[in-house]
Amino acid sequence: MDSESLAAAGLLAALSRASEILADLHHPFIRSERFSYFLPPAGVRVGTVFMLPDGRELRFEVSIAATGESFHVTGAITTEDEPPLLQLPGKNLANIHDGLAVFDDYAGEVAAPAARIIDRLLDGIV
Repeated sequence: MDSESLAAAGLLAALSRASEILADLHHPFIRSERFSYFLPPAGVRVGTVFMLPDGRELRFEVSIAATGESFHVTGAITTEDEPPLLQLPGKNLANIHDGLAVFDDYAGEVAAPAARIIDRLLDGIV
């Protein structure tokens, strides 16, 4: 395989891993749905959204996008109309392999506090 094909295969594998990590987030009392969508012109965002009992959406998400000569990676946990509960610093990386490594790390960092954050938000609603 040439280097571009290897990079594309690496991207697909990283998207699959991140999607799997974030899809495994669940709570017995809250409906959730995983998502993935294209970010024009050359990016993708994956994650899971929970519908809280008060109607707000709680989103766990990571993204990677090609921006000129670099790859921009972000990760966040957000609810509607509130400051982010977790906002990982956006990183620009020149190499796709470095970008994918950060993307993998960010998926884990976004998923790690999920149960604690969901329980805290539920306690605040009840």
